[in-house]
Amino acid sequence: MPGRDEEVAGFAAPVHRALTDPILLGGAPRAVAIANATLAAAIALGLRLWLAGLVLGLIGHAAAIWAAKRDPMFVEIVRRHLRYPSHMRT
Repeated sequence: MPGRDEEVAGFAAPVHRALTDPILLGGAPRAVAIANATLAAAIALGLRLWLAGLVLGLIGHAAAIWAAKRDPMFVEIVRRHLRYPSHMRT
């Protein structure tokens, strides 16, 4: 009987790291980074509030990077959390 560290022929498959790592854009999840940049650009260009758009973009991206460092899958966790009805929360 083979030990735990021995490989059994035909039962090993290499998995590339890119298949399991989340897709990040500048350290933040891609969807969050795109949504944050779009909102910041809309405020900066559409409302002509350049400073407010820049500040919102930087703070939003920094917050997304911070959250991604703590848990790279935080977007999916928040989505799942919001799907549960409030009566199921304790």
